[in-house]
Amino acid sequence: MKAIVFRNPVDGISYEEVHLSPPRAGEVRVRIAAAGVCHSDLHVLRGEWPAPVPLVMGHEGSGTVLEVGPGVDALEAGDHVVLSWVAPCGVCRFCRRGRETRCEAVAKIITPRGVLFDGTSRLARADGREPLHHFLGTSSFAEEVVVPASGAIKVRKDAPLEIAALVGCAVATGVGAVLNTAQVEPGSTVVVIGCGGVGLNIVQGAALASAERIIAVDLVTDKLEIAGTLGATDLIAATNGDPVAAVRELLPDGADYAFDAIGHTTTTEQAIHMLGIGGSAVLVGLPPEGARASFEPLVVADAEQRILGSNYGSIRPSADIPALIDRYLVGDIKLDELVSRRRPLREAQNAFDDLASGSVLRTLLIPPA
Repeated sequence: MKAIVFRNPVDGISYEEVHLSPPRAGEVRVRIAAAGVCHSDLHVLRGEWPAPVPLVMGHEGSGTVLEVGPGVDALEAGDHVVLSWVAPCGVCRFCRRGRETRCEAVAKIITPRGVLFDGTSRLARADGREPLHHFLGTSSFAEEVVVPASGAIKVRKDAPLEIAALVGCAVATGVGAVLNTAQVEPGSTVVVIGCGGVGLNIVQGAALASAERIIAVDLVTDKLEIAGTLGATDLIAATNGDPVAAVRELLPDGADYAFDAIGHTTTTEQAIHMLGIGGSAVLVGLPPEGARASFEPLVVADAEQRILGSNYGSIRPSADIPALIDRYLVGDIKLDELVSRRRPLREAQNAFDDLASGSVLRTLLIPPA
């Protein structure tokens, strides 16, 4: 099969033939319908995040189950699935508490080692001479994948399978940050810094939570306009001056919630400075490893503010991903508007260039038929 392989930031990526071994116990093989290109992938490509290399890239995707391994009863060939880059083990202390995005097996085995639960990979160079790692247990930039069964979330077949790929990361991360991590209350005031694929879903999540004011902040006017169609009540172009001052003009007492969907040191600090008494800054966008932001602890403590980290929207994949698909199909959230472009899988580098330029929201990579 064909896949996008990354070996190091200097050599970049290649579109090449890769060998995929059959699924083992507790695993499934999935034919990819579409894979979304995310800033997390871009961080790896740039060498800003540590990753076991060489690896097959991609972590947002959807597809059809082709084969199930021994012991898999909840899925069968023909099922439509969305891939979850957190495949909960189900037995660690966090999974037992329903905090599946904190799964210890994912954090200690799958993510850092680039393998599946048994500590081995199903991927290798076509000639078998070079083992390849899985990225976040997913590696969706490929024609097919083998993933843990808990990372293949069955969804209804009347949902457009390509569009459903977005729910595997951008939608779950953004909407989940609002509903699960922050638990935004009706009537709240919300600021969203960054209106890319994740930020626009934070806007949608705030609308679902019945926030009274939703202030979208971005450098790109087109993205702000889309935010307005998804529920933002106020739009701030960050190119026109200090966004903190602009938010304070709209909300003199500060915001109840400020979401940083970008992950730059500057935007993190801006989110904290936008808060009012009792406000929460929610860090959703992920920075390069080693980045440092600063704040004044006295102000945070005196105003009883909170700084919250949000990993994957604090979701429970098996419940929240199908629920988000349901919300899309009844019109509560919009997904089609988030897709800027579709490209064949071989054009992954072009998709990365588009993302780095800020000219797209989400590009879907489509494997060859």
